[in-house]
Amino acid sequence: MNQQKDIIRDASVLGVPKMLLLGLQHMFAMFGATILVPILVNASFHSVSQVLSIQVTLFCAGFGTLFFHLCSKLKVPAFLGSSFAFLGGFSSIASLDTGIFANMPDVEKLQYACGGILVAGLLYLILALAIKLIGVKVVMRFLPPVVTGPIIICIGLSLAPSAVSNASENWLLAIAALAVIVIFNIWGKGMFKIIPILMGVVISYAFALILHFLGVTNPGGTPIFDFTSVAAAPFLGIPPFRLPKFNLTAILVMAPIAIATMMEHIGDMSAISATVGENFLEDPGLHRTLIGDGIATSLSALIGGPANTTYGENTGVLELSRVHDPKVVRLAAVYAIILSFIPKFSEIIGTMPHAIIGGVSFVLYGMISAIGVRNVVENHVDFTKSRNLIIAGVILVSGLGFSQGITFTIGGTSITLTALAIAAIVGILLNAILPGNDYNFGEDPKADSAL
Repeated sequence: MNQQKDIIRDASVLGVPKMLLLGLQHMFAMFGATILVPILVNASFHSVSQVLSIQVTLFCAGFGTLFFHLCSKLKVPAFLGSSFAFLGGFSSIASLDTGIFANMPDVEKLQYACGGILVAGLLYLILALAIKLIGVKVVMRFLPPVVTGPIIICIGLSLAPSAVSNASENWLLAIAALAVIVIFNIWGKGMFKIIPILMGVVISYAFALILHFLGVTNPGGTPIFDFTSVAAAPFLGIPPFRLPKFNLTAILVMAPIAIATMMEHIGDMSAISATVGENFLEDPGLHRTLIGDGIATSLSALIGGPANTTYGENTGVLELSRVHDPKVVRLAAVYAIILSFIPKFSEIIGTMPHAIIGGVSFVLYGMISAIGVRNVVENHVDFTKSRNLIIAGVILVSGLGFSQGITFTIGGTSITLTALAIAAIVGILLNAILPGNDYNFGEDPKADSAL
C-alpha cells in the first residue's frame, strides 16, 4: 500500500521545473537507442554521408510519440523510438543489386525501404481491426511464440556479421564500447542502469576523441574522426525529409518484419500495464495502441524516417521515478523534436566511428536474439513436441540459410524474397497447417509481457 501511495500519476503537483527534468530523464533513456538506429543503417549502406538522417529520426520519434498518445486517449505513458527489428531489412535492401536496384544510389534505396516500412505500419491496422472484431486470443493463435520467437532470433543473428565487420576497423574502440555497456548494464545504479547503450556510446566516443587528438589512427592508417561535415553544418535547419518510393521487392523485405514488431508491441503494452498498475490492453484498448504505433510508423516512413516502436527503456524510467504521468513522456517527445532542428548536433553524432558502432552492436544484436529466446522460454514452448521443433527449425534454417533470398519474376517484374520474409511466411503457414496448436494468449501475464 505504501508503494502505491508513493506513485505520482499527476506530475503537475511537482511543479514545472521538476516536470521538465523528468521529461529530460525520459529523453536520455530513449536517446542512445533511437540515434543508434540511423547510425547502424548508415553503416550498412557503407556511406560517408547520412543516408538515414539523425535529424529526421529524432523528429519522427517525437512526433510519433505525440501521435501515439493522441490515439491512446493520452493515457499510456509510452515513448516511441526507432525500431531495431527493421535493421535486417535495411541491410537487405542496401545489398540488393538486381533489377531496378542495380547501380541505384543509396538515398533512393532508402526511399524504397521507407515504402516497405509504410506498408508494414499499415499491417498494424489490420491486426487492430482483427483484434477489435474477433478478439486478441483468436488472433494470437496464428502468431504464437513458437513462430515469433525464432523470427526474432533470426533478426539478431542475421545482423551479426555486420557487427564483426564494423568492430574490425578498430578493435580497441569496439572492446571499449562493449565493456562500458556491460559494466553499466550489470553494475550500474539508478538511472545509469537504464541507459547502458547511451553511456557506452558517450564514454567510448570520448575515449576515441582522446586517441584522435593524441595522433592515434585506426590500424589501417585512416583517421578515427573526420569533422569536415560538422564544420559545414549550420546550427539550425529543417530536417531533410524524403518521400518514400514503392517496389514489391522492398515491401516484401520490410512488411513481414511487422510480425515481430507487433508482437513486441503487445509485450510492451503488457509490461507497461504491469509497471504502472493499469490494464492498458483493456483501456484504452490494445486495438487503439496498435493503431497509434502503426500509423506513427507509417507517418515516419512517409517523411523518410525509420519504423517506430514502444521503448522498454522508458518503462524502466517509469519504475525508477515512480512518476506515471504520460505528460512527462510527451515532454521527452517535444525535446526530441527540438533537437531534430539542430543539424550540427546531428552531424556530430554522425561522426561516430564504425568500430564503436560495431562494439555496441555486439551487445545489441545479441540482445535481439536473446529476446527471441526469452519469448520462447517464458511462454513454455514445448520442444518435446515434433510440431514445435519442425516450425522453429524450418524458421531458423530459412532465416539464416537463404542469405541471398529468392528472386523470381512475375509479369516481367523481378521480385526478391529475403531470408526474413521467407522465414516469416513458412513459419505462419506451418503453424496454420500443422495440428496441435495449443497456445492461449492471456493465461500467463508474465509470459505475455515477454512477447
